[in-house]
Amino acid sequence: MNVSAPTLRIVRSAASSLLQPYTEALLAGERLSARKYIDGALKAGLSADLLLTDLVYTAMENIRAAFREDEVSITQLNLATRLNRFFADMLGARLECEPLNGKRVLVFCGNDEPEELGGQITADLFQAEGWEVKFAGGGVPDDEVLKLIGEERPDLLVLFATLPTAVPSVRKLIDYLREINSNPEMQIMCCGGIYTRAEGLADEIGADLYAPDALTAVETATHQSNRRATVDQQTVGRSRRIKKAAQRKSPVLGRIAPTTQIPRAEAI
Repeated sequence: MNVSAPTLRIVRSAASSLLQPYTEALLAGERLSARKYIDGALKAGLSADLLLTDLVYTAMENIRAAFREDEVSITQLNLATRLNRFFADMLGARLECEPLNGKRVLVFCGNDEPEELGGQITADLFQAEGWEVKFAGGGVPDDEVLKLIGEERPDLLVLFATLPTAVPSVRKLIDYLREINSNPEMQIMCCGGIYTRAEGLADEIGADLYAPDALTAVETATHQSNRRATVDQQTVGRSRRIKKAAQRKSPVLGRIAPTTQIPRAEAI
């Protein structure tokens, strides 16, 4: 979605105005009412990508938060989740896809519905911009993530909205990817969810890129394709990274392949 910043603020405000009535329709399982808000927004000129991020995904985050606070029932949660995913699929199918640009991206996410939905939306938006995309969702063990990276050799690895309990595991994964350096051209992006709520977390765990939401993830990857995390920016495990960085620069130690195996950590 290539628009000026003032215009983007206006259209995002328009999407936000639909959030409450759309969410109420989802919780009530009112399919026709929810469809009316989506169709009306499209006719008013709001784009499918904006509605995916600022309406569909935001509604799911809010509903899940309300469920955690016992403000909605399991029945309401299930009605809203399934109906909202239907509209995510519908809007995803409306995205116009650019020709393939030769770049590959792997997308993983936290193992819960808002995170899965956000990961799906992120994958859809990258595909629309011409990237070759594989979206593996949540709950994938680290060793399988590493295997897929080795097979696909992606330009970008996107970790969308990791669950809070899995952040240490993601840090270990990123650290290990740096250590073995098997795909040195690959960038790592942390996007949305906890990375937006906890300012600076993406930098602290060693990501090359950060995007607050799926809508800006593609733009960030496009305009910062050469950005790499530095040892100085990583405040978590800094002393260990400094030591590893020094070893890689050493003409002797740099030729010694690491022999450690990554522990089977919590799922992403």
